[in-house]
Amino acid sequence: MAYRKDKLSQLIKEEVSWIFLYKLKDASFGLVTVTNVRMSPDLKIAKIYISVFEKQQRQAVLNRLNEAKGLIRAELAHKIQVKFIPELDFYIDDTTDYVERIEDLFKKIHKDDDKNGSNNQANG
Repeated sequence: MAYRKDKLSQLIKEEVSWIFLYKLKDASFGLVTVTNVRMSPDLKIAKIYISVFEKQQRQAVLNRLNEAKGLIRAELAHKIQVKFIPELDFYIDDTTDYVERIEDLFKKIHKDDDKNGSNNQANG
């Protein structure tokens, strides 16, 4: 079952990405990327994680996608061959935010180390 779940997740990721690129040509969506799809154990719900290039537009894009999920699901039904097309739930993938915060922390640590290193050399 895990193989089927993973295979369906990957297929939905690819097809929803295609739908975003070719069917939802609305400029207000900006650059939207499907980063991950997680299927429920019964394969009836697909949690679709998206990344939005313009951070200030994230909530607006998420709202628009939720309004259009019926259309997206209908397009998906034409593209994949499964008994039941899962319900689609969209979520913002905030992984990049975590990565940026961690990188900022590393930069701060290195900056503090450089300050302390130059202070120790001046005192030594």
